[in-house]
Amino acid sequence: MILDNPLFVGIDVGGVKKGFHAVALQNGVTRIWDNAQGTADSLAQWCKSLEADVIAIDSPCAWARDSGSRRCERMLAVNGERLSCFATPERQRAEGRKFYDWVRNGENLYLALLRHGYQLYSGEEDACSKKVMFETFPNAVVCALEGRVIPARQKSATRRTLLSRLGIDHRALATIDHVDAALCAVAARSFFFDDFQAFGDETEGFIVIPSPRQ
Repeated sequence: MILDNPLFVGIDVGGVKKGFHAVALQNGVTRIWDNAQGTADSLAQWCKSLEADVIAIDSPCAWARDSGSRRCERMLAVNGERLSCFATPERQRAEGRKFYDWVRNGENLYLALLRHGYQLYSGEEDACSKKVMFETFPNAVVCALEGRVIPARQKSATRRTLLSRLGIDHRALATIDHVDAALCAVAARSFFFDDFQAFGDETEGFIVIPSPRQ
């Protein structure tokens, strides 16, 4: 799909109290969804109202099937160097545990976006021929764009510096959650321009990050 002015949305997902943080990116300009306590459906409606072309979400898009993590999480790497990330368990292991409320929030968001016409990336070619969403991971986005594993220490300064280098004004991004949402939007942009790497499979979902710089 070739569009003159594509728009990308990145979403950071938290638990019940933290809620969602979202940033829309278009030609280097950001717009912020400023209703962290809004529902998954209201955020999906916002994405649709903007006519977002690609949405990248920092939350698991599926539960593990038969182990304590998913294949995409075990595969995640930059230039051959493994990245550590959250391990998603089987659904039944998470039942009744408040720690996994944020994963359930993310699940609600994926379902809401499906209802609003977005399709979850499943490894197909030419995915951008339709409105698409996928899972990403901000720290992996940073590592890919730096071409090496970057420690998460001082992540706010590191991530803001990267956004500046990418030509994105981060001054309106009040919290690290907004910064992470903006990095997700960067991953959405890389995906749209076919500059990405995907880990995983259709059964347990894919994690998508920008193609790693050498």
